[in-house]
Amino acid sequence: MPEPYDVITMGRIGVDIYPLQTGVPLAKVETFGKFLGGSPSNVAVAAARLGRRTAVITRTGQDAFGDYLHQALAGFGVDDRWVTAVARYPTPVTFCEIFPPDHFPLYFYRQPKAPDLEIHRDELDLDAVRAARVFWMTGTGLCAEPSRSATLAALRARSAAQAPGEAQGPRATIFDLDWRPMFWDGGDSGAQGSGAGGGEGSGSGEPPPIARYREALAHATVAVGNLDECEIATGEREPYAAAHALLAAGVELAVVKQGPAGVLAVHRDGTTAEIPPLPVEVVNGLGAGDAFGGALCHGLLAGWETARIMRYANAAGAIVASRLACSSAMPYPHEVEQALADGAVEATGTMKAPGPAETAATPEAPGPPEEASGAPAPHGLSEAAGTAGPNNTPAPPGTPARQAAPAPPGPAEAPRAPGSSGTPGATP
Repeated sequence: MPEPYDVITMGRIGVDIYPLQTGVPLAKVETFGKFLGGSPSNVAVAAARLGRRTAVITRTGQDAFGDYLHQALAGFGVDDRWVTAVARYPTPVTFCEIFPPDHFPLYFYRQPKAPDLEIHRDELDLDAVRAARVFWMTGTGLCAEPSRSATLAALRARSAAQAPGEAQGPRATIFDLDWRPMFWDGGDSGAQGSGAGGGEGSGSGEPPPIARYREALAHATVAVGNLDECEIATGEREPYAAAHALLAAGVELAVVKQGPAGVLAVHRDGTTAEIPPLPVEVVNGLGAGDAFGGALCHGLLAGWETARIMRYANAAGAIVASRLACSSAMPYPHEVEQALADGAVEATGTMKAPGPAETAATPEAPGPPEEASGAPAPHGLSEAAGTAGPNNTPAPPGTPARQAAPAPPGPAEAPRAPGSSGTPGATP
């Protein structure tokens, strides 16, 4: 049997078309770059940057953007053998606005349906899923069929591999709670932790999201999410109560991201780690949560104690928040170690909004050159920029309405609550 992957992720992928100017509404942005996006895909990139052998299970459109995503994954060293095309749906794109330090609205274009929700159960390589040392899936993968059935089939395969009598079970099955209400039937109406709210159960006759989350939690060994996501999954918002509710639902390690308050991790063995945020000058908070996720996988694979994993993941998230980019901004091990040694992260690649007689500057690429890593440089109209992740907070007054586009845009979101870096984190 082939050597197992260190990390296999499953779920969203897309193209992020992000402004290369900060503090500028989309209506006035003049320069954009295009980048690999989608939270599970970026987690695979983040883990690969840290030296792990990774692959992603997802689907793209049968189009030029789909070709680009294959090229980007290969450039980052992520195996794309399970990335297949869906002819009838276009590859998703996502736009954002960048208003540091904490406002990054997202605009999703995933209509009429995202190809990554067309992952079929009978197309999965369950032997590889079972054998992977870490398997990472997300809440969005549960929002629609056939992705839901495929995701649950992968989780059940993981549980079977961990059954008594197996010589070697997987190291971790991670559920990124990843609550995106606009992707569920019922849209932004949301779902209450009690299961009484909207979401999928708000009129379709199907169980509400909390029931889907509980079903997945029964097969996971690690759950990670911000306070909003933990409340959807458990009905609890107080961090310790949420962590213990996740443990009661079946996981061994609960990771609760609290934004500026840092991160709380509670293990079934009684170990608790509460890590404050690493000071950082935020440039673009989109993507910090994915860096956190990749570093979490890395630390679990290394067998580190819980507090060390959280500190390392915290630093990785802070580094990405200090940069304009996301997938291409994922840190290398020496950068994370340097941030931990310094106790803070300085912003790199900052870019101000151009004045009347100015044009946007191209940010300096942070860290080792992309050529040295094999990762692709950003493509598009210029260089740099990032990826994202939401929390359904409205744009501030004065933010321009979304512009017309060939496909109807998805709803705007602000990024999901921060990773332990104290900065917004996660991607579309």
